[in-house]
Amino acid sequence: MTLLDERSAGETPPAEPPPHRRQPTGILRWATSSDHKVVGAAYMVTSIGFYLIGGLMGEAMRAQLAVPDNKLIDNGAYNQLFTLHGTIMLLFFLGSFAFGVANFIIPLQIGARDMAFQRLNQVSYWLYLSGGLVVLSGAFTENGAANFGWFAYTPLSDGIRSPGVGGDLWIAGVSLVGVSGILSAVNFITTMITMRAKGMTMFRLPIFCWNMLIVSVLILLTFPVLTAAGVMLYADRQFGGHIFDATVINGVSGVPVLWQQLFWFFGHPEVYILILPYFGIVTEVISAFSRKPVFAYKGFVFATITIGALSVAVWAHHMYATGVVLLPFFSALTMLIAVPTGVKFFNWCGTMIGGRLSFTASMHFAIGFLLCFVIGGVTGVMLASPSLDLQLTDTYFVVAHFHYVLFGGGVFALFAGIYYWYPKFTGKKLHEGWGKLQFWLQFVGFNMTFFVQHLLGMQGMPRRTASYTAADGDLFRYLNLVSSIGALILGASTLPFLWNVYRTWRRGEVVGRNPWDAGTLEWWAPSPPPIGNFDRALPPIRSERPVWDAEHPGHEALAEQRHGTGRADGVVGASASKGGGS
Repeated sequence: MTLLDERSAGETPPAEPPPHRRQPTGILRWATSSDHKVVGAAYMVTSIGFYLIGGLMGEAMRAQLAVPDNKLIDNGAYNQLFTLHGTIMLLFFLGSFAFGVANFIIPLQIGARDMAFQRLNQVSYWLYLSGGLVVLSGAFTENGAANFGWFAYTPLSDGIRSPGVGGDLWIAGVSLVGVSGILSAVNFITTMITMRAKGMTMFRLPIFCWNMLIVSVLILLTFPVLTAAGVMLYADRQFGGHIFDATVINGVSGVPVLWQQLFWFFGHPEVYILILPYFGIVTEVISAFSRKPVFAYKGFVFATITIGALSVAVWAHHMYATGVVLLPFFSALTMLIAVPTGVKFFNWCGTMIGGRLSFTASMHFAIGFLLCFVIGGVTGVMLASPSLDLQLTDTYFVVAHFHYVLFGGGVFALFAGIYYWYPKFTGKKLHEGWGKLQFWLQFVGFNMTFFVQHLLGMQGMPRRTASYTAADGDLFRYLNLVSSIGALILGASTLPFLWNVYRTWRRGEVVGRNPWDAGTLEWWAPSPPPIGNFDRALPPIRSERPVWDAEHPGHEALAEQRHGTGRADGVVGASASKGGGS
């Protein structure tokens, strides 16, 4: 056992700050506090705001495509909406919400007082918020926002084909959020390595912590590449650079496809940077509401490490049609990454099998995640085949696949996490009935919106198109109409959530420390946690579920035996938890 495995977080801090250090309240507290819980809440609230903005943009695009030959939005405005929608949803909503959850939950799960670098944590949030506002501000400039897509392919994104300050603001905003991500990644890694409580060895970390650790490493590997590529693109646009410009000057030209190489070296791992935190959230939810430890815990950890390693090696999966990549190599690696992802499905199913399931709103969203993400995974394997990909690339099949991975996976898991941890965030429980109504509206609306897009793609409807004609046939018309109606239902699913949050804030059910009878360490703290997080000594940490061990002492010895034998297959843990859940 290493020194790091036994590092202690020190004495339990007092529940309240000394009188001479009175904490500000309201907006001043949000603006000045470096407490990890305040910063985490700021990330989550801000990202939900960006979600609403990006969602309205998506609704506008689906309204434009509801009927053929529609003139609701012209091509230029559609391209701006497309660019902002993708950028906001990926960088300023989905990934940033995960950062918010991580900021709030990780110190609690490892028994720490706060993040390792508190002020750096605060700076990371303000860089993120500034980046989002900078990108959105492009819409108010003379030529409008960036219109070259969220992937900014050159030469579409050069200063000639995309003039105006909107594109420059996009580059600046994306670079700011990239720096913010790098600072957060350094903070997460340092916190988890150096501030774990006594007994919290690496293989007792909750799965969410493990996933954020791998995500942080991926960020450090890939975000600097995106930032450097953005600097080069800005130089081409503003300083006469010749990096991505194909124009021949003095016998030398730039290489437009170099942008794709650099962008997708970031972009493909970014998919896993976005989805791995939500794998962790779903794992915590399924374990808690199955009354069982995670099935094959170590197998889950090693599968996550494998996904992280392979994700960096398959960036050219998105570049088959360029003709400049080695198809057999990248095809094989892309198919291979499905193996550790499949292992995770066995982990989730194995955790539920034999458990005493509670079908809460959070568990509804977790199961919805499983059903939707598996479709995204299967279509991803299909696109790994060059022969299929060359037929389906740049069609709506890719749009459907992408949304089944990131919305069907990420957003369903996101709401599972909100309903699970909201009592810890606020001390109140969201209403279960409104939560289940939101789930069914979201599940039906999502599948109506995006499942039919697989069929549209196989019929040849191109992505990034602002319109289609009546001559394209009845199938185009009917499927697009179904998709747009589904988008309306999907958008309406947000209303029960907003009402649920509002009514809970006003008169929600007050809960105690551990309303779900969960097992990880955050449920040992009060709800919501005070300054310093814990108001009593931490329980002995002998497994990845120390709170369960402390609150169910009859099973503590069995937990010690399970871990003392180096359990990696989860079989003993499954039988133990069946007794614990009865």
